[in-house]
Amino acid sequence: MATALAEAGADIIGVSASLESHGSEIEKAVTSTGRNFEGIACDFADPDAVVALGERLAARQVDILVNNAGTIERAPAAEHPLASWDRVIQVNLSSQFVLAQALGRTMLQRGHGKIIFTASLLSFQGGINVPGYTAAKSGIAGLTKALANEWAARGVNVNAIAPGYIATDNTQALREDPARSQAILERIPAGRWGVGGDLAGATVFLASAASDYVSGIVLPVDGGWLGR
Repeated sequence: MATALAEAGADIIGVSASLESHGSEIEKAVTSTGRNFEGIACDFADPDAVVALGERLAARQVDILVNNAGTIERAPAAEHPLASWDRVIQVNLSSQFVLAQALGRTMLQRGHGKIIFTASLLSFQGGINVPGYTAAKSGIAGLTKALANEWAARGVNVNAIAPGYIATDNTQALREDPARSQAILERIPAGRWGVGGDLAGATVFLASAASDYVSGIVLPVDGGWLGR
């Protein structure tokens, strides 16, 4: 997503819990396009750190916010640790609102801006053994609509992308389970797991003037999963 935005002409501020300030792979990918990159480390599980990050970024002219931080904890609902629930809700939902609020204020003042949340197929479905993740991603879908209702008339577009089964560390356990992996692939009309690059087009569309009359949508990029 960052590389696609850089290729479209954006300078990038990248944030994650362990991102190096200099020399990261994403920095190399972005700067290879001729755009600038700034890396910030922030633990999204730490509410105070997220508030501080929001204040720091609000002091900058950020035109596009891609709210992509996420984590997952797998355990049956009856045995799901409350600490796991709390951590997933904080990272996947609460921190997203904090950043959208902080940067949304500055966008509203300027009269333009784009906010893109990362939702999930579990914004539509229930999932198995991931109650906190499902609750958070369902909340993201609702938050997208709620902010869009308030901010669309003031020049700030709020939308979400719902990735399908993408080959990332979050889906590694599924891909390493032969039975689950086969069942998932059999359900995907495209016949393959997605890759990060599959999100490029949707990201650039929702970040650009091409989507100025698009607000409050959750756009699936799922190889046809939801249409099956």
